[in-house]
Amino acid sequence: MREILIIEDEEAIAELERDYLEVNGFSSDIAGTGEEGMKMAISGNYDLILLDLMLPGIDGFELCQQIRKTKDIPILMVTARKEDIDKIKGFDRGADDYIVKPFNPNELVARVKAHIARYDRLVNREQSNQDIQIRGLTIDQRARRIFIEGEEKLFTAKEFDLLIFLASNRNQVFSKDHLFERIWGYDSMGDISTVTVHIRKIREKIEINPSEPEYIETIWGVGYRFK
Repeated sequence: MREILIIEDEEAIAELERDYLEVNGFSSDIAGTGEEGMKMAISGNYDLILLDLMLPGIDGFELCQQIRKTKDIPILMVTARKEDIDKIKGFDRGADDYIVKPFNPNELVARVKAHIARYDRLVNREQSNQDIQIRGLTIDQRARRIFIEGEEKLFTAKEFDLLIFLASNRNQVFSKDHLFERIWGYDSMGDISTVTVHIRKIREKIEINPSEPEYIETIWGVGYRFK
């Protein structure tokens, strides 16, 4: 049975999420504070995290960033804050999707299923036995590990998937729409701005000078290309 961690301080909402998830075959644990959620997320073996932004103690943004240091499972932010800046900040911290309260519980379950299924496909799909090596960049596809000049860099699941797609299709230009559909899928109901955020985060990890990228090139008005 798939395990979901719900980090939510409003008991009624947490129980509603748990009830709908359990009806659909998921097992759920609830954490009511950021500190409790942090401990459970790091020590547990969850398949997905539903994360509220407005938490007592550690807020959702900080919590997401800390979890991302050790976990690459899907994280769905659930919040009443619907401003674009909050969505971008959430994606910047490593969130995979953003769900605004009040939400339709059936839609929430559908997104949980979609993200877990997509994550499973990306992790379990058959991959080449050979590493991809481009200048100082090495991508170990089977172990899902990234190295720059021999130093390992920690990537989230979506960052890895985006990089491997671009690196496997070198010198081809892809629009933001194409990349969003390919990596996130339109069923995620996310924001296309997450592509820009993830490209920036990848550049910060693999480029010597992110403002003058050696690997991922911006083609203005079109999209991105891996050189």
